[in-house]
Amino acid sequence: MIQQETILDIADNTGAKTALCVRVLGGSTARGKFTRRTAGVGDVIVVAIKKSLPTMTLNDKKVHKCVIIRTKYPTKRPDGSYVRFDSNAGVLIDDNGNPIGTRIFGAVARELREKNFMKIISLASEVV
Repeated sequence: MIQQETILDIADNTGAKTALCVRVLGGSTARGKFTRRTAGVGDVIVVAIKKSLPTMTLNDKKVHKCVIIRTKYPTKRPDGSYVRFDSNAGVLIDDNGNPIGTRIFGAVARELREKNFMKIISLASEVV
């Protein structure tokens, strides 16, 4: 579960290392109650880059869209099993939903396939 002000790792080769969640675009919220909007695996969020390499080509003064590929909070699958990762991680995407980087580091959850992020699935080294 990622919510506003969450720090997450960036798992691609754009040059960004960590980012701060500014707004959750897709995610769940309770009906009729005041709750924070939270994002899980496959949801799109808006991030501000906090740590980056000096050779980064992106403008770190602007906000970027990011899709979540790993969460510490367990995600329940339709067969009843749960999947949980060691860290919260995301991949920077453009307005069309394509990843900006050309490589993705670490494992990626299978739930991205249902959300039609097939380019991220194909770039990933391991799909869990």
